[in-house]
Amino acid sequence: MSTKEQKKLAHLFDATQCVGCSACIIACAQTNYPDLLEGENTGWGSLPANIRRATVEQSRRPVQILVQCQQCEDAPCVKVCPFGANVVDPETGMVKTDPSRCVGCGYCVTACPYDVRWMHPVSGLPVKCMGEGCEELVRRGEAPACVSVCPVHARSFGDINNADSEISRRIASSRCEKILPQKGTKPNFFVVVSK
Repeated sequence: MSTKEQKKLAHLFDATQCVGCSACIIACAQTNYPDLLEGENTGWGSLPANIRRATVEQSRRPVQILVQCQQCEDAPCVKVCPFGANVVDPETGMVKTDPSRCVGCGYCVTACPYDVRWMHPVSGLPVKCMGEGCEELVRRGEAPACVSVCPVHARSFGDINNADSEISRRIASSRCEKILPQKGTKPNFFVVVSK
């Protein structure tokens, strides 16, 4: 009897195709935080969204990429939460936050080595990718907002344990890197750095 491998949802960002148009950031904000569209995520200097710009060094030159929750297998935000509000979903492998258990202490925001968690200015609770709007899209079998709006197809999302999925094929046909692998978090966010 063979056992089916557990689903593991992940994101892919293709730095070789991204044109920096910010469509993904805008779509994230519109889908997940429409009530905050007139505001700004002050820590990031952009719309309240779960995607932020970051600069990394590649071959001794700075490259701008877009980052979001890495959906870590060994997530620091899960480990530090004193109330069990952050968990790894056993069905999808994604890191989720249960707002009914969260008290807004912000430990998870501080613990994230990727600086991709932030505090909602109204609820006072930490938020991250995926927001409720994108979670609903994925439940319906659709792609997250950032993936569906990208005009140059620089993003992908899906089950990396399914070798036939688009994201698995893109990972296999490209040279991908993970951000801060030395942190030991086992991130599930892949950055394509060359074809």
